[in-house]
Amino acid sequence: MEDLIKVEEEISRLLDSLGYELYSFKYMPRVKTLEVIVDRIEPINLDDITFVSTKISEFLDEHDFTEDSYTLDVSSLGIEKPIKISRIDDYVGKYINVHLKNPINGLNTYEGDFVEFDNEQIVIAYKVKTRTVKVAILKEEIDKARLAIKF
Repeated sequence: MEDLIKVEEEISRLLDSLGYELYSFKYMPRVKTLEVIVDRIEPINLDDITFVSTKISEFLDEHDFTEDSYTLDVSSLGIEKPIKISRIDDYVGKYINVHLKNPINGLNTYEGDFVEFDNEQIVIAYKVKTRTVKVAILKEEIDKARLAIKF
């Protein structure tokens, strides 16, 4: 039987080799579930989850970390996933929502097309009625960010 921390590290390496990132790894013995949440810049669909689940399952068949039976639950962060501020530049061209530490022009939340990034600030193009307006936001002023759905 292997240590759970070692299994987590190995699964993280496996996911990296497949083009994914391990976002969360949690074993819940009470409900006998191993929860694995994966991420990547590109959207993750059901086929991706099936593929990743199969690869993780094959790995776990060879590396036991518990004698109990358990359920493997693999998922992604979803369509409106949070964005790490340190990696926000990976999302240029995407539709995002940002919440600010301090308001700009009286607003502390902006949602729109992420059109530019220059290491210090991002530029978001958003709609005000029928006009498209751009706002420049210093990266250090962003409290949190996530992908958003454009309607």
